[in-house]
Amino acid sequence: MKGYIEESHNRCRSTKMLVKNLFSTLILNNVENKNILEKNKELILTAIPFMNHLYDFVSGSDFFAILCDSNGCILKVIGDERILSEAIKFKMITGAYMDETHIGTNAMSLVISEEVPIQISGKEHFMEAYHKWTCSAAPIKDLNGKVIGIIDLTGYIENVNPHTLGMVVAAADAIEKMFEINKYNSMLEISKKRLETTINSISAGILTCDVIGNITAMNKQVVRMFGYSENEMRKIIIPELIQNWSEILGQLKVKGTFIDKDVYINARVNKLQYTLTLYPIYDLKMNLEEITLVLYELKKSRKIAGKMLSGQAVYTFDKVMGKNKTFMKTIDYAKKIAESKSTVLITGESGTGKEVFAQSIHNYGIRKDEPFIAVNCGAIPRALVESELFGYEDGAFTGAKKGGNAGKFEIADGGTIFLDEIGEMPIDMQIKLLRVIAESAITRIGSSEQIPIDVRIMAATNKDLKDEIEKGNFRKDLYYRLNVMPLNLPPIRERKDDIPQLVNYYMNKTSKMLNKRIVDIPEAYMKYLMEYDWPGNVRELENAVERIVNSEAIQLNISNEVTQVNKNTIKLDTNLSLEMMEKLHISKVIKQVKGNMTLAANILKIGRNTLYRKIEKYNIDCSKIEHSSIIEQSFLVEV
Repeated sequence: MKGYIEESHNRCRSTKMLVKNLFSTLILNNVENKNILEKNKELILTAIPFMNHLYDFVSGSDFFAILCDSNGCILKVIGDERILSEAIKFKMITGAYMDETHIGTNAMSLVISEEVPIQISGKEHFMEAYHKWTCSAAPIKDLNGKVIGIIDLTGYIENVNPHTLGMVVAAADAIEKMFEINKYNSMLEISKKRLETTINSISAGILTCDVIGNITAMNKQVVRMFGYSENEMRKIIIPELIQNWSEILGQLKVKGTFIDKDVYINARVNKLQYTLTLYPIYDLKMNLEEITLVLYELKKSRKIAGKMLSGQAVYTFDKVMGKNKTFMKTIDYAKKIAESKSTVLITGESGTGKEVFAQSIHNYGIRKDEPFIAVNCGAIPRALVESELFGYEDGAFTGAKKGGNAGKFEIADGGTIFLDEIGEMPIDMQIKLLRVIAESAITRIGSSEQIPIDVRIMAATNKDLKDEIEKGNFRKDLYYRLNVMPLNLPPIRERKDDIPQLVNYYMNKTSKMLNKRIVDIPEAYMKYLMEYDWPGNVRELENAVERIVNSEAIQLNISNEVTQVNKNTIKLDTNLSLEMMEKLHISKVIKQVKGNMTLAANILKIGRNTLYRKIEKYNIDCSKIEHSSIIEQSFLVEV
C-alpha cells in the first residue's frame, strides 16, 4: 500500500472511525445544499459537459462519475443505473462530504490532501463497503493553481484499468482549459461593455466605417444627433450622410489628418452643420483599413473653443474684496443684473477690476456654463477687427485660413462676449457692432448669409464715452445700446476703508504664489497705505504688496515720489526696513506721551512688558527721546 494511503488509514484509526460505516457522517440539508450548489454554479455548469463526455466512454460498464467542490462536497452524480443505485444506498448524493474526516480514505479525500490525480482500489479504501470499487480522481485547479473542485470516476474493480485515471485527468484538464477560456471571455466581455459605456457617455457622435463608407460601429449619440434609428444608420453609407465625403477622404489620405472641420450632414429632417475630426485605422501593412469619425454639434465645438480661448470666466463675487458701503451696493447691483440678457457697460478708472466684475456677473447668471470670450478692442490691429469679431469664409481675402474661421461672436454663442476698451473701437466697426446688437446675428466676411447668435454683450472702458461722443470718436446710438445696464466701479481713493482687507488678501495670495513668508504690516504703515491716493487702483496696490513680499521688508516708495500724508509733505525713505519702521514708530509714540509707558503701551496695543522688551531690543534711549530731531525728519505720521 502506498505511503500516503497508509498515513490516511492511520489518521482514520486515530479518530476511531469505524470501517463498518456505510455513508458519510456529514450530509447537508436541503437549504445548505442549495447554498453550496449556488456557490459552485460556475464550476457545475463548466464541468457537466465534460462529465457527460467522460461518462459516454464508459457508459454501460457499471461506472458513475462524481463532481465535488474543493472540500469534497458532492455537487453532481451521473452513472449507470445498477452501480448508481448502490451508491445511493450509501448516500453518495449531492450534499454528502467525501473527505477523509467524514468518510475515510478514498480517491477524492486523497486529492484534497495531496492535490494530485490519484487512483485507489479495493482495500485501499478505509470503509469496507467500498472495497469492491476502484476510484480514479483528479483535482480541478483555477488559473492560480488553487484546487476548486474534484472529478471522480468510480466502478467495480474488475472493470477498471490504469487508463481510467488518464481519462479522468484529461477531463479535469479540459475543465481547467474551459475555465481559462471563460475567464478570458468574461474579461473581453467586460472590456467590451466598458468601452461601449465609455463611448456612449461621450457627448460627441462617434462612428467607424470602412474605406467604402459602410458603417461598422457607432455610439448612441450618432442616432440622437441625426434622427435615424440604429438599423437605418447601418444601411446608410457615409458618402450619403456627409457632403463632400470624397474630398474629405482624399485630404485624409494625402495629409493623414482631418481635424475640427465644419461639415454638413444630411440628417433625417434637414441639413445640419457639425464639426468633424477623422482618425485613420491602419492594418499591419499600413494600408487604410477603417476610419473613426468624431462629430460635435457646432455649438458644443464653439464652447470648447471658447474655453480654450478665454480660459473661462474664473472670477466670482466671492473673490471681490471689499466692505465699503458704497462698494457693497455696487456688488449687489451687479448681482441683480446678472440674470438679465441686457447689455452691460462697465466704467471706471484703469485697475478698478472691470473684467473681474464682468466675469463675476457671467458666473452669477444662467450663462455660467457657457463660453466667456474676452476681447481687448484696443489690442486688435484695425484691419483685423472685423475678422476677429465676426469671422470669415474660405477665400475671403489673401491669407485667409482654408475652410474659413469663426469669429469671437460665433464662439461666444450661448454665453457672454466681453468687449474691453470699447472706446478704442474704430468708428466703422461701431456701426457693424450696432447692427449685430440690433439683429442678434452676424455675417462672416466673404459671406452674405446671416448666422443667428445668442450672446450677452458686456463692454468696458476707462474713457468718458460722452466726452468721446462730443469729440466724434464714439457713436451716440451705440452708446445708448451698450449703456442699458450701466455699472461704475469706484477708485480705491473713494473706498479707503477696504485697503486693509485688500492688502491682507494680496499678501496671502502673493506669499503663497512666491513661496515666501507673510510680512506683517504695522498699524502706522497701514495708515500710510490708506492715506495714499493709488492712481493705479487695485492693480497698483497688488504690485506694491508683491514688492513687499519679494523684499520681505516694508519699503515706503510706492510711487518713488514725494507723497502727502496728513498735509505734511515728507520725502519717503526708499529702503526703510520693517524693524526700523517699528523702532521709529515706538520712539515717536514714547516722545509724544512724554515717556508715559502705560499710555504708550495702550496706544501701541501691546503689553508694558512687551514694550520694555522692544525698547531694549532696539536700544531706544528714552532719556533723550524728546530731543531727537532725526525721527521727526524721517517719519511724520500722526498716531
